[in-house]
Amino acid sequence: MKTTTSDGISIDYAAYGPEGAEPALVLMTAWCMSRNGWADLPEKLAAKGYRVLTLDFRGHGDSQQDVPDHGAEGLIEDVLAVVKAAGVDSFIPVTMSHSGWVGIELRKALGAARVPKIVHTDWIVLPPPPEYMGLVDMLAAPDTWQQARDILFGIWLTGVDPAHPVTSFVKDEMGGYSEEIWTRSGRVIGDCIRGGGSALDALAKLDPPAPTLHVYAQPKDPGYKAAQEQFGQANPWYGIHLVEEAKSHFPTFESSDEMADAIDRFVNS
Repeated sequence: MKTTTSDGISIDYAAYGPEGAEPALVLMTAWCMSRNGWADLPEKLAAKGYRVLTLDFRGHGDSQQDVPDHGAEGLIEDVLAVVKAAGVDSFIPVTMSHSGWVGIELRKALGAARVPKIVHTDWIVLPPPPEYMGLVDMLAAPDTWQQARDILFGIWLTGVDPAHPVTSFVKDEMGGYSEEIWTRSGRVIGDCIRGGGSALDALAKLDPPAPTLHVYAQPKDPGYKAAQEQFGQANPWYGIHLVEEAKSHFPTFESSDEMADAIDRFVNS
């Protein structure tokens, strides 16, 4: 593990693969999890010759815990600090869930030369339905955040063997985060969606467009896939890879080889 500082906050990160190999892949987790959420995907990608960086955002994992309140801008600063400390110039954000907003903002801030492509994993990229936004608002509220969290856990783990490592990761690690962090996640996620529209809307506004791959396992709804394919037909820079065999919201624990292969094909396309 390595350490750097972002806004005076200690940020822990790890580096894999050959130094100097660019574009590097910078893996960013979702809210309320450490970089353990990537399971062995960093090693699988490094074995393909990539320089891979993973980090714990402020308040998460092994990074500094006592941090001021912040929004997505704080997470962006954390990534910029890690990239600088690691001596990386050109990189591809590989985001998980709502850290997708961080990837998009990095592309906007740094441009196509430094952020040539984007990979999103398991993100709700279509306009969220009212039911989902209701859950996000529940998550942001002190009296309902636990109920919303447990509903999300149930969705994410539907059909998963209780003995599978992803189950303990979700229930023990993610479930161990405090009210402060869970409610902050709900507030920031809600702010990002209401401020930027859907993920596909935000991606479509990038100029020039960023070649983008969405690797996901949930939902398996054919309509969700068809809507993304329709968007991709109108915007050829956007593609998807559905991880069919993975059951959970976190296919990194179930299908890391398949994910590494899909990302490798996209980066080299």
